[in-house]
Amino acid sequence: MSEHAFGAATLLDPNDPMGLRSSAPLLDAWIRDITSERFPFQIPGHKGRTDLTGPVVDGDIPVLPGNHPHRISPSLILEAEALAAELWKADLCRFGVNGSTGSNHAAVMAVAGPGEKVIVSRTLHKSVLVGMVYAGVIPIWVRPEINPATGLPEYLPSSRLREVLEQHPDAKAVLIGEPSYVGTMSNIPRLSQVTHEFGIPLVVDAAWAAHFGFHPDLPKNPLDEGADIVVTSAHKTLPSYSQASFVLAKKGFVDLPRLNKAFDSTQTTSMSGRILASIDAARALMQRHGEELIGPVIAATARGRIALREAGIGVIDGEYIDPLKLVILLSETGADGNLVEADLLAANIDLEMANRDVIIPMITLADTPERIASLVKQIIELVDKYRAEPREIKVAAAFSIEPDVVISPRDAFFAEYEEVSAQEAVGRVSVELICPYPPGVPVLSPGERITQQAMTALLDARDSGIRIAFVSDPTLETFKVLKNK
Repeated sequence: MSEHAFGAATLLDPNDPMGLRSSAPLLDAWIRDITSERFPFQIPGHKGRTDLTGPVVDGDIPVLPGNHPHRISPSLILEAEALAAELWKADLCRFGVNGSTGSNHAAVMAVAGPGEKVIVSRTLHKSVLVGMVYAGVIPIWVRPEINPATGLPEYLPSSRLREVLEQHPDAKAVLIGEPSYVGTMSNIPRLSQVTHEFGIPLVVDAAWAAHFGFHPDLPKNPLDEGADIVVTSAHKTLPSYSQASFVLAKKGFVDLPRLNKAFDSTQTTSMSGRILASIDAARALMQRHGEELIGPVIAATARGRIALREAGIGVIDGEYIDPLKLVILLSETGADGNLVEADLLAANIDLEMANRDVIIPMITLADTPERIASLVKQIIELVDKYRAEPREIKVAAAFSIEPDVVISPRDAFFAEYEEVSAQEAVGRVSVELICPYPPGVPVLSPGERITQQAMTALLDARDSGIRIAFVSDPTLETFKVLKNK
């Protein structure tokens, strides 16, 4: 569809500029609600009045009880979820409003329970770790390959996964994150083949992959490559509302009723109709126009990589990289990414991630080739402004640690603890989750021994300007550790 056609559609219906309403039941219901005069005697308490707190509540529609066929209600949600399941060739799809965080909690609880083992890639997000606390499972960590030229993770070898499964044949599931936060990918067909040989499901946290499968130059959706459960954030790479997520699953290795039960337990009972409608709208948009919208952005991102390389700035590139992921490497330039980010923020340009060595602007189909080209030009100018002596490339803290699991995450989470200095903490067992953020991959999880290697990695990350998250003392002067008995 041409830009002129998009513009014409906008003039026809500002609430449905792409003409999606006829094929998106939740979007249709949401538009009907916001364009109708309503007299609600139900929650939410603002009753749709924007004269009280302003437009912040505009369009906030609840899910109605019962099964009203033309309002956002449970029956209409089921209809929209069925359309998504059909698109992604899943046996089950569930829409979530607690982000991929809540969906990951459900996925873990669906495949394993208290005292059971799961094989877990060390690239996974902290939400999976919290899901393991809820489920009471025992993590068996497996580490990906690290590229020494970038210090970042590349892929999980299927041979390594097989070795771990042979050592732990009683494991109940394999949990991986694909693509990684930096866009690198493993060979999911090989990993699923190995996992299925042991008779267990492959669960993929694909939070950053909602756009996969909608263009020939993109990887397939992990469900098409053999995954059994796929968790995806609709709001990260698709034009959905914040907190929008969905779960896709296939029967065979997954107990679908158990997944349904776990999913319901992780969602609020006061779901936002606006978030749900935005998932439905994004699904319809991708089904109709995904390839034509994504194609120009893929091409513009590729041109951006070329321009950066020609300017002497490193980027991650290659066959097993998300084509829309623009990961910029600064060590060889000597420039400090924190300074680059500060200048961009002063110009009201926000980055997804920035630290001393890496900056990542988030690229989605909502960007235009012109915006991407302009951003790349500004980044090149700022890197030149801050060029200095090249730095040694270090493996990122989250990917450099060999975890030493002493007790389960759940036992550590609920254990008695004491607070000690950083110096005293080495050798003790952490009761906290400690992550450089982003990407939110743990350096220390509850129940792991605080080694000198982990302590050094955390302090180096802190001193380089990276935010340390989820820990009670982000300065890392003190640590909460398992209380000695």
